[in-house]
Order: sequence, then structure tokens, then C-alpha cells
Amino acid sequence: MKLKIIFALFCMLAGLVVRGEYLQEKFDKATYYAAMDSGDIDAINKEISVVTYLSFAGKDGYEGALLMRKAGLLVHPPEKLHFFKIGRIKLESALMNDKDNAEFHFLRFAIQEHAPNIVKYHNDLYTDKEFIKKNYKDLSPVVQRAIKDYTRKSKLLTTEDL
Repeated sequence: MKLKIIFALFCMLAGLVVRGEYLQEKFDKATYYAAMDSGDIDAINKEISVVTYLSFAGKDGYEGALLMRKAGLLVHPPEKLHFFKIGRIKLESALMNDKDNAEFHFLRFAIQEHAPNIVKYHNDLYTDKEFIKKNYKDLSPVVQRAIKDYTRKSKLLTTEDL
């Protein structure tokens, strides 16, 4: 009987480890940015679930941006505000913990540029723009591609800025 219980616990623990490794293998920045750009709530929810199970420094920044992006796609104002607030706290916390993370500055910039005036989330637009311009060349090719793609629909950040 004890052996069966130990075996069952071992199987459950092994399943959790495998699940975590599977999700970690599945986190891909290109997929992340495709979901952010898509405006597809299902793709965004999928990325939220992937990021939620990951364990790495700065994951709150990615999750926070996804939550705020999701908020913009929801219909009911209380629900929109709820997800936006949670996402804002996560992204701002990630930036406070890693002030030099140009990717998080880009995520905040993209959210702030499209945030409605009622949420009063526009204070860092020009600071983030300058930070992105200054650090663009140091970012990974995937993030550089996401920023370049973003410039096509941005009113404040152009390809010439990069």
C-alpha cells in the first residue's frame, strides 16, 4: 500500500515537471509577439497560460503586457479595468526590477500608445521611445522584428527612429 502511494506521488510530481518543461519549450518570443499583434483573445489567453506556468526572472513583464492587451479586447468595462490594472502592476513591477530591459520598455510603450485616456497610462511614452531607440541594436532579432512590425501602425515610433 505504501509503495502504491509513493509511486502515485512520484508520477504526479513527474507529470508536473514534464508539464513545466513542455511549457518552457513552448514559450517562444515570436509566438508571443504574434499573439500580442493578432488581437485574437484566444491566442492571447493561450500565451497567458504559457507564461503563467513559466519560472524565470521578468515573467511578470510578459504576463502584464498580455493582460493589458487582453483588457483592450474585452467588452465589459469592469472586466477591462480589472485585467488592465493587474497587467499594469505586473509590467511596472518588472520594469522596477529591471530598469534597463529595453524589451519591457517597448511593451509598455506599445500598451501606452493605445491605452484609452481614462486609464491615464501615457506618462512614459516619450521616455520609452528614446530608450527603445537607444537600445534597439542590442535586442534579439526576434524583438527587433516585433518592434519593426509595430512601427507600421505606430504614430510615435517609426522605422527611421531605429
